[in-house]
Amino acid sequence: MVGISCRSGPGKGIPPGIEQILGAPLAPTVGVIFSKAISRHTASPAARLSLDASAMRQKAIANNIANVNTPGYQRIEVSFESELRKALDPRRLMGARTDPNHMPIGKPNLGNIQPQAYRPNDPTLPGQINNVDIDMEMAKLAENQILFNAGVKLMTDRSSVIRSAISGRGV
Repeated sequence: MVGISCRSGPGKGIPPGIEQILGAPLAPTVGVIFSKAISRHTASPAARLSLDASAMRQKAIANNIANVNTPGYQRIEVSFESELRKALDPRRLMGARTDPNHMPIGKPNLGNIQPQAYRPNDPTLPGQINNVDIDMEMAKLAENQILFNAGVKLMTDRSSVIRSAISGRGV
């Protein structure tokens, strides 16, 4: 996602593009309130991460489609949803590490989850030149677009609720 400048300055914990979604720059105090209180306790961080994963998946699928006739090409996949599910699972406890060298335990911190691109270990399809199935990639592309649009709608709706609460209007 592309970041924009804000009055509260970079590195203050305000999600990139939030001012654009809200339609106005955030005052310094509102920026702190948003980043420290409101944003952490809404679906915004998870939705933002989901949009990032969808953007990465879009690039991977586009790359796979572009290389459908390239001999020996191995398709690219993006994993994200299983880690997000673990981080949001209320039944899992968050573990504390007393030393950075200790292994993390419990559910992962939402802020540490990032989409990961990888090449799956599946063989070239018989009679084909690589492991890219154009029909499967096109279906994944459509599914990814639906997920991205749902994430944008969620962010827009949440921002509208927050904007209404800040201005004192009803939704």
